[in-house]
Amino acid sequence: MRAFVSGCAGTAFGGEEVAFFREAEPWGLILFARNCETPGQIAALAQQFRDCVGRENAPVLIDQEGGRVQRLGPPTWRKYPAARAFGDIYRRDPAHALKLVGEGARLMAGDLHDVGITINCLPVADVPQPGAHDIIGDRAYSADVQEIAELARAAAEGSIAGGVLPVVKHIPGHGRASVDSHIGLPVVTTDAETLSEVDFAAFAALKDLPIAMTAHVIYTAFDEDRPATLSPIVIKDVIREEIGFSGLLLTDDLSMGALSGSLSERTEAAFDAGCDIALHCNGQLAEMEAVAAATPLLDGEALVRSESALGRYVPPDTWETAELVEELAILC
Repeated sequence: MRAFVSGCAGTAFGGEEVAFFREAEPWGLILFARNCETPGQIAALAQQFRDCVGRENAPVLIDQEGGRVQRLGPPTWRKYPAARAFGDIYRRDPAHALKLVGEGARLMAGDLHDVGITINCLPVADVPQPGAHDIIGDRAYSADVQEIAELARAAAEGSIAGGVLPVVKHIPGHGRASVDSHIGLPVVTTDAETLSEVDFAAFAALKDLPIAMTAHVIYTAFDEDRPATLSPIVIKDVIREEIGFSGLLLTDDLSMGALSGSLSERTEAAFDAGCDIALHCNGQLAEMEAVAAATPLLDGEALVRSESALGRYVPPDTWETAELVEELAILC
């Protein structure tokens, strides 16, 4: 298999996509709202992907945070609150907030597991700062590092208990970005000491989680020219050594506006920097082919990290309480 995750165009693969997935054999598939109509259709799409690549355990991913970022939503699926709602509760009643965010993540994981989705890009551990772009905003649990770390861990553990692996994002921190990285390249000029004490600290507290997603952000204190996703300095010195994250490292979407150069150049640079898995989301076949052509087979340390991450999967502990569903609805 090749070390990338691909999107797809619609609710089922066309003939060209089937041929692409059979030939390219990506590690995983990521779904967006455009790919999701009904539970049965999503389950069939996930199975179609696994049939194409010949692996029944091939990961299927989604961004299902709650709030603004929820690919599966009403009327078919529940509406979930944004992360900030749990932080607001934490400041009044920490124990209740941790219980609620964990149980909510477990309930959300049940929605995903039921349709064949095995990885959710949650929790967000970014520490938002005054004056930063609102691309993170209420997706962050709090502005306090300790609160973020505790709530993010509870969400991650709840997701695992529900049979879905979490992806902590956006390492080493997107909370100071002054522009939306979907559109432009954020440049953070904060000094290294402050970044270590605040932004990086939230991720250091979560360094044992199985998967993390990089930030398309330049940190001039470490690398003045390259965003974290493409920076060997940031990945080695900050993510792997200072933060201590040893799990599977997934890029943010390589088609985002923060990055420049061709898709092949972006992909090669991400692997040269030390990323394990490339992510491409928009479902445009020509771009998918370019990413696949620049992606190596998954082997060496990246393969070991992949196997270790997927080894964290446990069968779901499914349950539901009317009280939890009602309280989550109130928070929305």
